[in-house]
Amino acid sequence: MHVVFGTGALGAALIDELVARGESVRAVNRSGTGDVPDGVDIRVGDVRNHSFAQAAASGASTVYFALNPPYHQWTELFPGLQESVIEAATVAGAKLVALENLYMYGVPQEDVLTETHPMAAETRKGRLRAEMHQRLMRAHEAGQIRVAAARPSDYFGPRTVASAGDYRVFGRAMAGKTARVLGNPNVPHTYTYTADVGRALAVLGTDERSDGQVWHVPSPPPITASELVSRIAAAAGTTAKTTAVPRPILRMIGLFNKPAGELVEMLYEFEQPFRMDSSKFETTFGIAATPLGDAIEATVAWYRDNPPK
Repeated sequence: MHVVFGTGALGAALIDELVARGESVRAVNRSGTGDVPDGVDIRVGDVRNHSFAQAAASGASTVYFALNPPYHQWTELFPGLQESVIEAATVAGAKLVALENLYMYGVPQEDVLTETHPMAAETRKGRLRAEMHQRLMRAHEAGQIRVAAARPSDYFGPRTVASAGDYRVFGRAMAGKTARVLGNPNVPHTYTYTADVGRALAVLGTDERSDGQVWHVPSPPPITASELVSRIAAAAGTTAKTTAVPRPILRMIGLFNKPAGELVEMLYEFEQPFRMDSSKFETTFGIAATPLGDAIEATVAWYRDNPPK
């Protein structure tokens, strides 16, 4: 039994992959709804409740931590959610695969980010991510639980509603309008496709070689935001331009939209080259990223069929 805590875009991609592999899957969220295949058992409740989390993970061989609280509430909610899932996986005797990101690295100190890059973040969210990862590794090293960690870059793909590559970029480019992006639209940036995240998480959850290690999710070569927008438009049969959201405007928006305001401290990722290397995963498991063109076309097709309401 594979138990997936979180059914957002990445959790749903993982569930799709596990079901395609013929695995038994249980999904856990607060709403009781989600874009998941028939036959997936959905448990509804607040994961901060340790008793509920342990009941939801009962019988699991692998537990996946793919929860993502509201962006402006990370400090208050994220550590407690992780702690509850750690305890639930421990009680179940299950392996824990944690979905992380690249925030803990901080401003890149190397041309390309690898899994050995120092966790040198100076932002609040980056330091929080580093602390959460260290907690996971302490549990693994103490023999409490087996842990593997997956780190994608900024992602795009079906179901994505809150990312640097979500419908606000795809939708405008598909409509032939000017797409508004973060930072400098002319610097290279690594983007990760959601289906590749789901595939990577499933591999880490079923292969003992992943234990106790960090793994960057296979991702296509870096591309600028301007190039990404142009390729989205081309896939949709249109043409589109790109403009950057100025930092002062983002700060102003943050006065009324707290999640948007939280983006300001992370703008460094988009103001300079931000390249992630995923060769460790690709070499170890023999799995490469979906070609960028194929990923863009699939995402355009999904948004056409599922426009946000």
